[in-house]
Amino acid sequence: MASPKDASGSKAGAMRIDPTLVRELAQLLSDNELTEIEVQDGERRIKVSREPAPVIGAAPSAAPVAAAAPALSGPPVHAKEDIGEQGEEPGGTSVKSPMVGTAFLAPEPGAKPFVAVGDAVKAGDTLLIVEAMKVMNPITAPEGGVVRKLLVSDGQPVEFDQPLVVIG
Repeated sequence: MASPKDASGSKAGAMRIDPTLVRELAQLLSDNELTEIEVQDGERRIKVSREPAPVIGAAPSAAPVAAAAPALSGPPVHAKEDIGEQGEEPGGTSVKSPMVGTAFLAPEPGAKPFVAVGDAVKAGDTLLIVEAMKVMNPITAPEGGVVRKLLVSDGQPVEFDQPLVVIG
């Protein structure tokens, strides 16, 4: 028995590619300096990736480059001591990003951050938000405890499964 075909001549039930969505995902890659993004909607799953930009090693005359860096991105909301390195493993529960997007530590620019290092939180409290495709997704505490480390800064692009906050 022949399989049914849709108007485009492909098999019925085959995924239809939405070129607008693919373009939007590609733009998110560029805007957030990501190398890969994947979305899933029911049975439909789209993955867009690109080659990472070449890494340029520091030259002996790196001082002018370092001076220009602050103009490219805003300073983090918290002091450097508050933002841990991702390689560190402080004791506690690591809250990871469920998606690729941009982390925001406050509900709006200039507002008080959701949490700070040393704050006590209860299960379900909002720790930060991750914006993905213009949707603000609250990242909540899986359990109660004290915020030990903030591993991201405000406005920082984040990858899927990247540690964001450590609660102990």
